[in-house]
Amino acid sequence: MSATDVLFVRTAALSDDELARGCLARDESAVRELTRRYNQRLYRLARSIVGDPADAEDAVQEAYLKAFASLDRFRGESALATWLTRIVINEALGRVRRRHPTVAWAAESETSGQQRAAGHRPAADPNPEEAMAQQEIQSVLERSIDDLPEAFRVVFVARFVEGLSLEETADLLGVRRETVKTRSHRAKRRLRADLERKLGATVADVFRFDGARCQRMTDAIVRRMTGTGPLPGNLPSLPTSNVDREP
Repeated sequence: MSATDVLFVRTAALSDDELARGCLARDESAVRELTRRYNQRLYRLARSIVGDPADAEDAVQEAYLKAFASLDRFRGESALATWLTRIVINEALGRVRRRHPTVAWAAESETSGQQRAAGHRPAADPNPEEAMAQQEIQSVLERSIDDLPEAFRVVFVARFVEGLSLEETADLLGVRRETVKTRSHRAKRRLRADLERKLGATVADVFRFDGARCQRMTDAIVRRMTGTGPLPGNLPSLPTSNVDREP
């Protein structure tokens, strides 16, 4: 096992709180592990709000950097994952409001998602024998989710794609538990026929954000934190990781 592999194994075993302390100390290995751990969840939720893959990636990057810039103010009153998710949701909502300043995000417009569905292609499957079928299934599901009103869409992604509980979803979105239940029910009712007939267990694979895309996000964040790109505020650069390396 190489020194890099040993470092990866060590870092992957750390808890979120330990990774947070490493990120606060600007340890690159901690930054990479934390972003890899939560890239997919944060991307999916951002994507469910902004409706555009590239804009969602930008929102997640900015949210990470804002979070890292304010880690010294994180008091652990909620889980780190919850704290990160709230920052991402706020960043995504801010982008929606800037794009449509006169439209409230929570408005239950029947047509709010339809304009965003056209032209979106899911990430390609690395296996060419399965890529076509997988992309077709995911494309159908993603378009159906995109067509949901915003308030339903983010609840659907949080509850049924990411598997968050009613309480977690209500806490993240700042709404009542009963509101989450109502929006979940209405979202499922709109999607049920299509999901049950065509998609089944493939729900868990929508808006994939892994492999090269996940690595690209992590690399971009590290580059920006080391001074090769703009940072929010006065965020210091990362030093070389002080984790002992194997000979």
